Amino acid sequence: METKEKILIFEPYNLDGLILNNRIVMAPMTRSRADNDSHSATELTALYYSQRATAGLIITGGTFISPEAVGVINVPAIYSKGQIEGWRLTTDAVHKNGGKIFAQLWHTGAYSHPDVLGGNLPLAPSPYNPHVQVFTPEGFKESVTAQEMTLDDIKKTIVDFKQAAINAFDAGFDGVELHGANGYLLQQFFSKNSNWRTDEYGGSVENRARILFDILDELKAAVDITRVGVRLNPSLDGLMGISVDDETISVYNYIANRLNDYRLAYIHLLEPFTDVTKNPNAIQEVAKHFRKIYKGTIIINRGFDKETANKVLSDGDADLVSFGSPFISNPDLVERFKTDAPLNELDRETLYTPGAKGYTDYPTLK
Repeated sequence: METKEKILIFEPYNLDGLILNNRIVMAPMTRSRADNDSHSATELTALYYSQRATAGLIITGGTFISPEAVGVINVPAIYSKGQIEGWRLTTDAVHKNGGKIFAQLWHTGAYSHPDVLGGNLPLAPSPYNPHVQVFTPEGFKESVTAQEMTLDDIKKTIVDFKQAAINAFDAGFDGVELHGANGYLLQQFFSKNSNWRTDEYGGSVENRARILFDILDELKAAVDITRVGVRLNPSLDGLMGISVDDETISVYNYIANRLNDYRLAYIHLLEPFTDVTKNPNAIQEVAKHFRKIYKGTIIINRGFDKETANKVLSDGDADLVSFGSPFISNPDLVERFKTDAPLNELDRETLYTPGAKGYTDYPTLK
């Protein structure tokens, strides 16, 4: 680990041989601009990410690993040849502008709807309903009760993650991030609220975490594991049908400890979304907690600005800081931080609407 004096937001960072120009990461964010028929990233996608290539690292919004993984409309995937070619437009553009970019590999699990799955039920660890609104071709609809995954479904999903990672490297990505956060499939396995299986993928802490390590073992045999990151949201409470419980800390301590056995690029952690200060089962300060357990690179996320990001780095609790919405409205966020320039205001009305408006038309300082 680098010395505390060097951990500053504009310092370069050596991500196990991948040199990042600074420690500012663009967080993964769904923007719903993909072609919905082909689930392909487009030239507009490439422009959006290339505009933000001054980030030390870009992590794409979630990209679906298979047709069964689809959760919402207008989001790109990476399971077909055409989708690989679509993403290559983005990786070429980002690299041309001097940036580094990872693909976030995504399976939404129960957060889906038959209308986006060809009439099929969503697949999840157990038959639970997250009770959320799902963006379908006909607008938002209430989620349904998922279909419990068979062992064959689980094995296929593990292989799908591996193939998606292979495809991502084929598309020119510098690495991949497994989406194990925010109440989607992997976190649905981790949580007792959404996983009440009685086989080797349910019950004990070790069993509920098993799918993650089965995926990593497959990836280790197929791609460079030092270019694989994992995103985790240990204190997610009250969203997507996931709540903190009496085994939450045990599950995530176990996961973080076992991740030390893999030479990963990083773990990408989120501080609590909601107020968990009165919940004894919740991890209150996520970065501080896992810095004591995890020996590799930590990215931390959740509402940071330039000053608070500098503090978490200089305190040694994280190595990199990811920013979400500030990167949407400020493609030149790094330069604005360097010059203390004011930030553009985010237009929330255009977060998920088609086209360039609110996507590639935010002004830069230059």
